[in-house]
Amino acid sequence: MLIQNRCGLFVMALLFTLCVGEAWMASSSAAEEAISTKPLPVKVVPVFENVEWSGWEAVSEDGLSQTFRPILLTNFGDGSNRIVVPTQQGVVHVIENTQAKQKSHILFDLSSKVVYKDKENEEGFLGMAFHPNFRENGELFVYYTTKDAPHTSVVSRFKAKGTQPQTVDLASEEEILRIPQPYWNHNGGTIAFGPDGYLYIALGDGGSGGDPHNNGQNLETWLGKILRIDVNQREAGKAYAIPADNPFVKKAGARPEIYALGLRNVWRMAFDRATGVLWAADVGQNLWEEIDIIQKGGNYGWSVREGLHPFGKNGNRSSQGMIDPIFEYNHDVGKSITGGSVYRGEKVPELQGKYLYADYVSGKLWALDYDSKAQKVVGNHLIPSQQLPVVSFGEDEKGEVYFMTVTGSGKGIYSFQPGASH
Repeated sequence: MLIQNRCGLFVMALLFTLCVGEAWMASSSAAEEAISTKPLPVKVVPVFENVEWSGWEAVSEDGLSQTFRPILLTNFGDGSNRIVVPTQQGVVHVIENTQAKQKSHILFDLSSKVVYKDKENEEGFLGMAFHPNFRENGELFVYYTTKDAPHTSVVSRFKAKGTQPQTVDLASEEEILRIPQPYWNHNGGTIAFGPDGYLYIALGDGGSGGDPHNNGQNLETWLGKILRIDVNQREAGKAYAIPADNPFVKKAGARPEIYALGLRNVWRMAFDRATGVLWAADVGQNLWEEIDIIQKGGNYGWSVREGLHPFGKNGNRSSQGMIDPIFEYNHDVGKSITGGSVYRGEKVPELQGKYLYADYVSGKLWALDYDSKAQKVVGNHLIPSQQLPVVSFGEDEKGEVYFMTVTGSGKGIYSFQPGASH
């Protein structure tokens, strides 16, 4: 069966896995130095296998198979340590953080508003973030592709009501941003609150291939950027305000929401809960996948560069002021990076402080060891696994990390344990 990855390429994941190489190219100073690639004594284990996902069946009423697409995993941040699992079709499930048999509670069902098609599978329900003061204000935010306009993304605020289990009234929706896109792919879609209390939004370059509209370097568009907005304030008739220290607020013609630019299709970004550093994985075009540490006002090079390498007719490796990825790998290793987060849990000491990520096509998992003081990668450790096509990562309230795959059984969530895999 053919799988369309987020690079817009059709590949057969199994065939690729059999021929994938192990050649690595690290970025920046790490490119010139040997880094540790020793596999870690860590096991990948399936979790929440005893959950009955409310409203989902493996076979539809007309006899067709239905996949379960857990596109995210997050938590309320309210002390309950409950798990929230939205699907790409727009159904948001809540489960208890236990391996006991249980039936999920549907927090809300946005599928009537979300467009998702298997042949255009970079659209759908793509992002969700609970307000840092959710316990008090009940606010949550989502990013989805809307049915009411072609190839259009929406960031909206909703309000939950009740307590354990909460519900969300779809009528409470307040649209924050509406983002028309020229094509169906490269939507990005991660939204996350930073330690500063602002909402960060990752947007792809608008799609197709090679950034045909040059959005990545154009400050007059949101596309190919990370945005930063204040959802606790309102100004100029908007449902949000612009943080006064956003880097381009005083630049003529620039969209003031922009925080960083030059990104192709960030497929998952996450704040390190210990340091506040923003990590992002940017899916490559032809040859290179990259990992970036996002800085205010940073230009990460797309589409003048792909990773550390010149791209296109205007390609320039050493463009002034552009920030290098901290790590990159080529398409002998994998063809579509899935970003995770820095592990700050307690169950797996071997992962402490390392950035977890995967490749959707090769199905490999790694833990990247980055020395922030020396500003270089010192290790990129393979985590033994079944080479699963990882679509996303998430964290529970205690910092334990999970990853998700598309499944026909409803058993597509995994986590990590100490001990070598066999």
